[in-house]
Amino acid sequence: MANDKVTLLQAINLALHRAMAEDERVVVLGEDVGVNGGVFRATQGLRDSFGFKRVIDTPLAETMIAGLAVGMAAQGLRPVLEIQFMGFIYATMEHLVSHASRLRNRTRGRLSCPLVLRSPMGAGIRAPEHHSESTEAMFAHVPGLRVVVPSSPARAYGLLLAAIDDPDPVIFLEPTRLYRMNPQPLSDDGRRLPLDSCFTLREGSDLTLISWGASVMETLKAADALAEQGISAEVIDVACIKPLDLDTLEASVRKTGRCVIVHEAPRTCGVGGEIAASLYERVFLDLQAPIQRVTAPDIPPPLYRLEQLYMPSVEDILHACDHVLNFA
Repeated sequence: MANDKVTLLQAINLALHRAMAEDERVVVLGEDVGVNGGVFRATQGLRDSFGFKRVIDTPLAETMIAGLAVGMAAQGLRPVLEIQFMGFIYATMEHLVSHASRLRNRTRGRLSCPLVLRSPMGAGIRAPEHHSESTEAMFAHVPGLRVVVPSSPARAYGLLLAAIDDPDPVIFLEPTRLYRMNPQPLSDDGRRLPLDSCFTLREGSDLTLISWGASVMETLKAADALAEQGISAEVIDVACIKPLDLDTLEASVRKTGRCVIVHEAPRTCGVGGEIAASLYERVFLDLQAPIQRVTAPDIPPPLYRLEQLYMPSVEDILHACDHVLNFA
């Protein structure tokens, strides 16, 4: 496939096919990933191409899936485990926190744990609350875990390939709302994108807008609305929220002097608070206004009829931008 338009979901499928073709150590496991091709069809066709020994349908047991993946990784395989929804991910925490994240330090480098945990995340598809979580901050708090959230087909493709190559565990969270939206050209060339780097999507001089995941879509729309008013907004997709590429964020905010951070997760102890605190430590004297956060409220994701009120909107972002632009 060369420069065809693909969705984020198709890009993930292409990356999995390529990774498995390039490296026989890569195995995929999870609930319904084989015969059915995954709950969203992200793994469709893998079993036909690589067989049931490398594409493994598991019981409905997230704790078992995570424990099995840790054992596989410690013994030289590169497992990619799928958890059907982020609301089901908490059963994996024992193995991720107590074992996967610590294996390199525990063995003084003799063993590593090159696994990738994939899971859909976020609201916006009219699903029940357990299917609409955005709890990336829980994983970002754990030393030894990388946390990646792509927001476009190209970034999903390149970052997933890099995550599978990585010698340490990566939590790869896929914004469900973006799965089938906005197809974009993508060449299936195996090109990896750097982990631990932000992506500047738009250059600007008046303020910096920082986001990741599905909220990047609203953030870009807000930047378009600001441009119509003659306001130049720099837009940065964090993409890899652990470790944070603070150098890119610092350079942007030092240039613009104003910053708004947008994320779909609840406000308290969210990644936006960590970014804001880190920027205050670095660029406090260059700021022309306090950093603003636009987030979901501190409640569980609501039923689908209230989702649009729950998620940060373009209007919410513009209101925060107005505050930093007119701060006195």
